[in-house]
Amino acid sequence: MFWRVITFFSFQATGALGGWLLDMAFHGIHAALWGGWLGAVLWLMLDTSHAATLLRCLRFDMPPGQTLPSGIWGDVFDRTLRLLRSKDNAICDCQKRLQDFLSALQASPNGVILLDSQNRIEWCNQTAAAHFGLDARRDMAQTIGNLVRDPGFATYLASRNFEEELILPGRGHSPHLPIRLSVQLYPYGGGRFLLLSRDVTALEQAEAMRRDFVANVSHEIRTPLTVLTGFVETLQTLTLSQKEQEHYLELMAQQSVRMQTLVDDLLTLSHLEGSPVPDSETWGSIPILMHQVEQDAQALMQSVFGHDRPHHLSFDCQCHGVVAGIFQELHSAMINLVSNAIRYTPPGGRIGVMMRPLPDGRAVFEVTDNGPGIAQEHLPRLTERFYRVDRSRSRETGGTGLGLAIVKHVVQRHGATLTIESTPGQGSKFCITFEASRLRLNEYPSEKFV
Repeated sequence: MFWRVITFFSFQATGALGGWLLDMAFHGIHAALWGGWLGAVLWLMLDTSHAATLLRCLRFDMPPGQTLPSGIWGDVFDRTLRLLRSKDNAICDCQKRLQDFLSALQASPNGVILLDSQNRIEWCNQTAAAHFGLDARRDMAQTIGNLVRDPGFATYLASRNFEEELILPGRGHSPHLPIRLSVQLYPYGGGRFLLLSRDVTALEQAEAMRRDFVANVSHEIRTPLTVLTGFVETLQTLTLSQKEQEHYLELMAQQSVRMQTLVDDLLTLSHLEGSPVPDSETWGSIPILMHQVEQDAQALMQSVFGHDRPHHLSFDCQCHGVVAGIFQELHSAMINLVSNAIRYTPPGGRIGVMMRPLPDGRAVFEVTDNGPGIAQEHLPRLTERFYRVDRSRSRETGGTGLGLAIVKHVVQRHGATLTIESTPGQGSKFCITFEASRLRLNEYPSEKFV
């Protein structure tokens, strides 16, 4: 301000001096006054020009490289420009934070929908759009109740009681492909609502599987326990001959073995699910593995059928190399397949076990039989725990219903694939195909599997 006053009086003094020097005829004093007024007018015009320039720069943004003269207007402009830039930076920072927040919501595995006080959509992420079949652009400002037409959701929305979540069918839900969504509304500022949705299909399926698993285990253990309890009571209360006692004790031993087998299979499954995936650094001989499977298969036939040989069992190992994996797990999967073929193939049937290379560098372990076969509708569920095609026959053969579940886990852990082919009345084929990366068909290990 001081500089502004000095400039004003300087213009007046300069004008007065100029007028006095130019026109001495008016005795000097009048010329000086006219010169002072002229200087004041020139200063006012220049000052007004600076003010107009300032307003133009503020109104239309300052062109690059343009500056204002020093003085109060230049100082006002500099201070205003700094303030505006500070505000712009703050706005940009807020916008960036908002975009980061929306990007985080967009990346959320849960659906997020922002609703106004009239239940109209203000924003939604792609997950929510997929859950409810929405279009993130087309459906903006649409009422959520008009887009999600489930009666349960309409009742939930109208009740205004959002303390509990709502489970409703998801988009594409069908009896064969159930999709379940968990939905809950959370009120926040200004009467708005935050709607969260998540796909709980897998959780509900896991819970159902858990219940089925507990029920199946309880049933499988209760049956032999009931038999054992009955035999124990019989032995305690009745006077039996030596032959009858031996018969009951033999039946009790069978039930004990059945329970032990069930427990062993459950422990095996638990170990497979809880242990890390086998690496590709442990190699072992394929012929040695096949020889062990053959020995155990022969022992199983003898324990089931005695010295009679009702089946024609053949083994053929055409792979003379090594495979990466854990011996116990691979052996368990292979002997399970062979055991099923032995138990379910009627007397006089043929069972073939083969390990052969494929042209693309892979190798396949095959178990074929000419037994009764399996209907096509059962094939997708054979590897489920406790799933049986014929429960009565499974109990007769001593099966626990966990063998193929163990095979599936072992195969997955070793990067292989399990395929099942079967035709009722003609037989079945179970194949484990190993990838080329886990095989060295022309090498021999210095030691057996670890």
